[in-house]
Amino acid sequence: MTSVGKWDYLGPATRAAYQRFDELTEQGLDPGPGVDWRVYGTYAQMKLWLGPEGGHDYDERVLRVVRSVAERDIDFTYREAHHLMERAGYWVRQGHTRYEELFRIPLAAARRFDYQLRRDLLRWLRSGPWLKDARALLAEQVTELLTEPAENGPAGVVRTEIGDTDHFARMLAEEYGPRLVEVLPLFRHWNAARSAKPSARWLRNAARMLTPGAVALVRELLTRLAAYRGGDWVVRYDDEEWWDKVFLKEDTIVVVRGILWTCQVIDERWVTSLVTDVAMTCGTGSNGMGSTCRCEPVTNAAVGVLARRGGLDVIVPLSRIQAKVRARSVQRNLSLALDAVAVENGLTREQLLDRTVPTFGLDTDGVREEKIGDYRVRLCAEVPALRYVNAAGKTVKSLPKDLRAELSDLRAVLKELKLAQAAERARLEQAIVHERTWHWREVTEYFLDHPVTGPYARTLVWQIAGGPAALPVKTAGGWELAGHRPAPDAVAGLWHPIHATADEVAAWRDHLLDNGVRQPFKQVFRELYLLTPAEERTATFSNRFAGHILHYGQARTLLGQRGWTGRSIGNWDYENGGDQGEVVRDLADWQARWAMHIVSDPGAEPMLCATEGITFHRDGRPASMADLPPLVLSEIFREADLAVGVASVARDDQALIGHERYWRSHGFGELTETAKTRREVLARLLPKLKIASRVELTDRFLLVRGDLKTYKIHLGSTNVLMEPNDAYLCIVPASGRAAGSVFLPFEDDGGTLSVLLSKAFLLADDTAITDPTITRQLG
Repeated sequence: MTSVGKWDYLGPATRAAYQRFDELTEQGLDPGPGVDWRVYGTYAQMKLWLGPEGGHDYDERVLRVVRSVAERDIDFTYREAHHLMERAGYWVRQGHTRYEELFRIPLAAARRFDYQLRRDLLRWLRSGPWLKDARALLAEQVTELLTEPAENGPAGVVRTEIGDTDHFARMLAEEYGPRLVEVLPLFRHWNAARSAKPSARWLRNAARMLTPGAVALVRELLTRLAAYRGGDWVVRYDDEEWWDKVFLKEDTIVVVRGILWTCQVIDERWVTSLVTDVAMTCGTGSNGMGSTCRCEPVTNAAVGVLARRGGLDVIVPLSRIQAKVRARSVQRNLSLALDAVAVENGLTREQLLDRTVPTFGLDTDGVREEKIGDYRVRLCAEVPALRYVNAAGKTVKSLPKDLRAELSDLRAVLKELKLAQAAERARLEQAIVHERTWHWREVTEYFLDHPVTGPYARTLVWQIAGGPAALPVKTAGGWELAGHRPAPDAVAGLWHPIHATADEVAAWRDHLLDNGVRQPFKQVFRELYLLTPAEERTATFSNRFAGHILHYGQARTLLGQRGWTGRSIGNWDYENGGDQGEVVRDLADWQARWAMHIVSDPGAEPMLCATEGITFHRDGRPASMADLPPLVLSEIFREADLAVGVASVARDDQALIGHERYWRSHGFGELTETAKTRREVLARLLPKLKIASRVELTDRFLLVRGDLKTYKIHLGSTNVLMEPNDAYLCIVPASGRAAGSVFLPFEDDGGTLSVLLSKAFLLADDTAITDPTITRQLG
């Protein structure tokens, strides 16, 4: 029997009780009246420990105690039941093999709780390879414990399989219970999808179980998942309850993975698009961006389904996911999938993407027209929308109700077109950043003549190696640059202003404005960042963007879209630096690391971070900024400046408590390079506006003379001060109609220029303002 010394780590009262229980057990006696059965039950479980080497045989007196405890309805707390289960599982791992006795008390204790708490308790028993034999022996008891009674209906059947741990699982049970019970073998097959990818046997079985109704159910469930965002969920442990943000829990993930795998044996047009939507939802965060990942396992499952479908049709969806989702495991799987298709076709990944941009049935002018009834429906790429022309040739707002159902395919195409256009804009900009080159015949075939990419590529400045830069011009004989038709094998690339003189850049900027050329991103008006004397002295690091207070989630998202990586930080794990970290940008064999740390209190919204210096490295060692190619340095600093310009709290309508000084100094302070470019654009635009007589540019502000007051709009933050005493005027940012009608020579990244112009038009006519939140401030 166990000596008293075994209980030395217990509290004095418990140790004394265990000593008394030991004496009673030695004599084969019951504990007697007045015993605390929870303490006695824990004692009985502890008696099953045979030492670190394990074993199988027990003294019959111990087994008698264990069985007497299991037969009683003891009011164990959940915490106590959890410890009982945990100990039994751990002792199995140590080599204890009398499974039915080890788990007798824990399984009896589990009966006191509702079905979800039972599932949580038994999770220990249901996982771990060392418990395989125990699971087999106890399977019948476990199944009986977890199976909800028949009176709970189809929802109970679903909960028995996957539990009730998140909103999606609850939806499956409560809304889809009857339909899932109709395909119960398939549902259970989904619940066996626990590996990284499906086996051939798993897929064969899934195909065998599929019915038309099951295919429709798969589509419906994935559509719901693509629109699902999770939410607050009550978490219980013992007598404690708290709210937690929950997307998908482990058991639900398994079923969702199975649903996705089933798409591999469904040959329907909707599969690729819908699986891509699921990947985009699960691979991005609460703001729809990729700095965080809602659920990596499901995202990787969706990527795997697309990759295994193979062929050139999956290239664009995979590229879309790659551009949006930043999780490392997802990026790794995407790269493997894209590289595999590229190798299969004898191309690099970039060449593969060039060749696989879909045309969506658009003609060379970027128009697709279909006839529905007596109407012609036009899909136009230049301004992606559907337009309707009746039999009389008149454009109308919509089709008659009885014909609208026939628009479903075109609407799906329109959605895919918009996504492809966004991907192409991003891809073209990255081509500038990475200085990609092509043969001229590739430029004309895959870019200039392409109905999706062409409208963007034709507004960009191209350059033949060693030749002049020019906008491409279509002639009867083909595409020309600067009045000459390049040779098909001539090497061409997109022009970057870092390689041009200031006069050349100014001339190009005038040309765009004078000729109404709108670029898909800032090429001609691209900000340039040159090494400063201070940075020449510091050599390997720059403090140019240190000391800013940013909305952390927004900054991470924006940087992630541009290729910055790094683990998320927050108010957790302070001992290991969980509130500190860095984002990393790899570009052309150089690496930048931008340190940040959280400055907001735990649980505070929004989460804020403070920026530190940017350090530079090559081959893992510190590198001097003077050695960086000017384009690499400029692009890295541009991305950092963009993050500061968009995510800084200085752009907030009101100063956050504790950051008032920063808000004032940066919200109305010196201009960044991005804001300086904004000022240059305004200097060219303002004389052409109808409010030209009421506005004036200063070094940091756009002055607007209204009838009531004169206003100063900061060119960086767009915050507004009123003269004569610089009183702050709060205006909620919104793009106004007037601003929307102003021609901008590039698509406004972040919308700041549009917001600034909308405020200028609003304040120039301040007597017409009716918004009470503004008029109250005007006095």
